[in-house]
Parts: sequence; C-alpha cells; structure tokens
Amino acid sequence: MTAPEMICHLNDSFRVGMGEKYASPATNLLQRTVVKWVALHTAFPWPHGVPTRPELMQGNGGTPPSEWTRDRAQLESLISEFAARQSYGVHPIFGTMSQADWLIWGYRHVDHHLRQFGV
Repeated sequence: MTAPEMICHLNDSFRVGMGEKYASPATNLLQRTVVKWVALHTAFPWPHGVPTRPELMQGNGGTPPSEWTRDRAQLESLISEFAARQSYGVHPIFGTMSQADWLIWGYRHVDHHLRQFGV
C-alpha cells in the first residue's frame, strides 16, 4: 500500500464507521469479543498484513487515490466529523460498538497505518 492509497483506505474506513459506505461483514463470536477487546483495549500493536474487507482494499473496491492534498484534506475532515458523531455504523469485524470503542478504533487504525510509513 502506498501513502496515497493508505489515505484513501482510511477515508473509506471512516465512511464505513459513519454508516456511509458498505463493508461486507466477516465476523464471528471470537472476533466480536476477544479480538475486539485486544485490538481496542491493549497496548499490542496491530499486526501488519491482515487483509481488510474487499470494499476497502485498493485495487478491488476501495476508493483510488486522486490528488494528495485533496485526499489528505478529506481525511482530516472525516476524522473531525467522525469524532463529533453520536451514532455510528456497524464494524464489519467487531460488530456493534459504543462511541468510546469507535473513537479508540479510529485512533488505533490511523496510528497503525501511519506507523507503516514511519510517521
């Protein structure tokens, strides 16, 4: 994944969290409980190479990069809008989440991808 693709992937992911973009579910009881808890409430870094949902994958269903400055500005706007929300969509793997869990997910997801690029 390139940096421009990562920005678009994050944009798509926040849209899923806001219920504006569809991502096919891929969940089971273990993912909705144990994996969710570890991912959101421990200091373990998220592993690299875990496949995302097809609708968020670059070259498959994800939004392709357009123009860096515009895509990045869109991410900044989506993060602000996401943080101010009172209701969210359903996470395709973790299922229904509280506002607090969605905010932790947003931070951890952005952090995970920025670390891929040494930021």
